[in-house]
Amino acid sequence: ERIAATWAERSGRIARRREPITGVSEFPQLSQAPVEREPAPAGPGGGLPVVHRDEAYEALRARSDAHLAATGARPRVFLAALGPAAAHTARATFAASLFQAGGVEPVHDPVSVDAATAADAFTRSGATVACICSSDALYAEGAAPVAEALKAAGALRVFLAGRPGEQRETYLRAGVDEFVVAGGDAVAVLTSVLDRMGVA
Repeated sequence: ERIAATWAERSGRIARRREPITGVSEFPQLSQAPVEREPAPAGPGGGLPVVHRDEAYEALRARSDAHLAATGARPRVFLAALGPAAAHTARATFAASLFQAGGVEPVHDPVSVDAATAADAFTRSGATVACICSSDALYAEGAAPVAEALKAAGALRVFLAGRPGEQRETYLRAGVDEFVVAGGDAVAVLTSVLDRMGVA
């Protein structure tokens, strides 16, 4: 019971990326080929239960891999970065790492968008969901019209990277569906995204 309780606590930390797994929940690289190796020999029966720290993320990646094999492309998220690189790089990097941990390929092209260009850039990206990334100051100026443009262009879900603060209701009314933050449940977010995208 104590082992199970410890694993449940650790699983929560892993899901929230508070206990990072390099190459899996942090700094994943979708283009990297999986490691091929001989299976481990079967151990003796009994003993402690076997758990794998990365099993939740690997299950998400397996869904993405199957989608890639079936369609020729991974599920994608469009990173709608506002303003100059100095304003959006930190949150765009956070969002890219978060989504790649679940096998969702980030598309960050063009480097920056605004309300006039976001819809066209989203459509060209081939993504079905989007994540707005920038500083709090630029969010206050441009996040709401960009969210509206992304929704009008057909985004199934619009995320905003960071805590919304007092602007929460404004962003929700404009079309932001969810806020992704450090310490949030990444596994739950990624599972929901893949479900909404129809990735089996």
